[in-house]
Amino acid sequence: MGFFSSGPAKPGSANAAAAPPPNPRRRSTDGPAGLSIVAKDLTVAGDLQAAGIIRVEGRIIGSVHSGDQVLVSEGAVIEGDVVAREAVIAGRVHGSIQAEERVELQASAVVHGDIVTKRLLVQEGGAVNGAVRMDSVNGQLSTVNGTAGPARPAERERLTIAG
Repeated sequence: MGFFSSGPAKPGSANAAAAPPPNPRRRSTDGPAGLSIVAKDLTVAGDLQAAGIIRVEGRIIGSVHSGDQVLVSEGAVIEGDVVAREAVIAGRVHGSIQAEERVELQASAVVHGDIVTKRLLVQEGGAVNGAVRMDSVNGQLSTVNGTAGPARPAERERLTIAG
């Protein structure tokens, strides 16, 4: 008998032979690392470390280390250093930011500390109270057009100010 019919399922029909579809909401454990969220009403006193994405909506008193991204929502506060592949900041960071690939400061972002990254995007209204160094995180200068060392100003298009 078929699920939605009153008669028996036909032996050659597609409905009888089809496997149930996979659950699209279910996460694969073989894929990329997950998402960790610090909720708006949560204060964490201590360091956070994750392989995947860390989204901060509340307050962290300590450093945040991510193998992928750190996302700081508007109204969120981190009182410590941020180390990640990529950081997108809309809230406040009272500490340094080291991002292997890129840092994005949105219009509501305020950073009280140094930033070290290869690429930087600052939207109009975003603020940095500290030094900005645009070389790789490990201290080696980034390569531009296949050559190491400081680039001529025309070749250095890694800093973007949106507005």
